[in-house]
Amino acid sequence: MASEIRLAFAHPSERAIATADDRPRDRISLRDHVVEVEIGAFQAERGTKQRIQFNVVVEVEPLTGPIEDDVDRILSYDRVTEAIAHELSAERLNLLETLAERVAERILLEPQAIRSFVRIEKLDRGPGALGVEIVRTRRDMADHLEEMADELAQERPHPRVVFLSNDAISHPDLTQWISTMDARKAPVILCVGLPDEAGPQTGHTMTQRRIDLLSIEQNGWFLASRDLRCKVVATRTELDWAMKNGQICVWAPSKIVLDAVEGPQTQPRNAQALSAWFAQEMEACEFLMIDGTIGGNLPDSGSIPQRQVDIGQPLF
Repeated sequence: MASEIRLAFAHPSERAIATADDRPRDRISLRDHVVEVEIGAFQAERGTKQRIQFNVVVEVEPLTGPIEDDVDRILSYDRVTEAIAHELSAERLNLLETLAERVAERILLEPQAIRSFVRIEKLDRGPGALGVEIVRTRRDMADHLEEMADELAQERPHPRVVFLSNDAISHPDLTQWISTMDARKAPVILCVGLPDEAGPQTGHTMTQRRIDLLSIEQNGWFLASRDLRCKVVATRTELDWAMKNGQICVWAPSKIVLDAVEGPQTQPRNAQALSAWFAQEMEACEFLMIDGTIGGNLPDSGSIPQRQVDIGQPLF
């Protein structure tokens, strides 16, 4: 009995261990995450914010093979805090139970997540902490998660993918163009091609592909030096976070291109076509090319709307 009482008040990580089956599971945790929010069913809780504390543990299937220090292979902690932030901003709630249920459900939408423990406590309603803890599994919520996945797909941001020629990168109006695009509703992801200076030539397709991808990334870093709002980003996890948080990205293509199950058919030297492929992968709202050489054929961007703008023309 003493052990059961201790576990009842233990951190969710201890409860996860105590209730685990024989299958090995990895766990990630969020501890003592405090947010101020208006919540509660009582009149005294309306019109005022109070502190609530989250402790969350997510069980995930162990990775097979080496992790290789790859953020795209793991369940990012940001997904947990984003689940909390999303549900807190969706609507005002009366019950912690409702909030806990929704946070657990959103976490279980992540493909790696198997079981989630969510504890939420009010810190300002008395001398101690008042709270609720729930446990939910993917198996128990399969039907509802399918419905939520459809809703989540509709919520996914659709960025404006913009290819900048080298003339555009060096143009004095670059900062103003970026400000104009940033003021629009869609997140902005900038793409570049090879620098003007000739790079190494290997005469071998595979090695040349890697060198050209790295050269594009070097050019991306040069673009980022022209406007410090631009952050060079290589992984899908970072891109997703940046789009949700209003960060302007410069795409470093090596990782996404080399990891793609169905990668681009074009070689990196055709950077416009590579960027159009990326726009399809990101389900962009538009593929925009800012170039000084209008007149050529636009690359195939599938169903993504595309247009080309001369350096002397307005963007919108």
